[in-house]
Amino acid sequence: MFTPSSHDVRRFFCEAFRKHRAGEVLTPMDAIAADWIAMHPEYADVLGDAEGAIARDYSVEGGQPNPFLHLSMHLSIAEQVSIDQPRGIRDAAAALAQRLGQHDAHHRIMECLGEMIWSSQRSGLPPDGQAYIDCVRRRATG
Repeated sequence: MFTPSSHDVRRFFCEAFRKHRAGEVLTPMDAIAADWIAMHPEYADVLGDAEGAIARDYSVEGGQPNPFLHLSMHLSIAEQVSIDQPRGIRDAAAALAQRLGQHDAHHRIMECLGEMIWSSQRSGLPPDGQAYIDCVRRRATG
């Protein structure tokens, strides 16, 4: 299994941004990242400075949102939906996107994903995929 470091993740997004802006050929993953980056123009300055992005501290104590975590969550959700894993996320995400649009739906799904991860870390138990799907479904109907 590939486990990228935070620097690897930051380099990936900065490079996808650079390639996209330069009109270079994008890998499929670059293209997906570039699409999400385009929906977040507020990250352009950060992504345009790869070395600065790698050096920057995005700790909770620093009080600044981490654009790389945010974009990584978009990619994770897109992948989950594409393979319907956990089972049911595709339909739940589609229902939420129908109500809110894809981008806002992803942001709501991120909340559920964050809750699932937090609960898993807190309890020491594996992530509860069904609770995650149920959370997304509640947001789709409410």
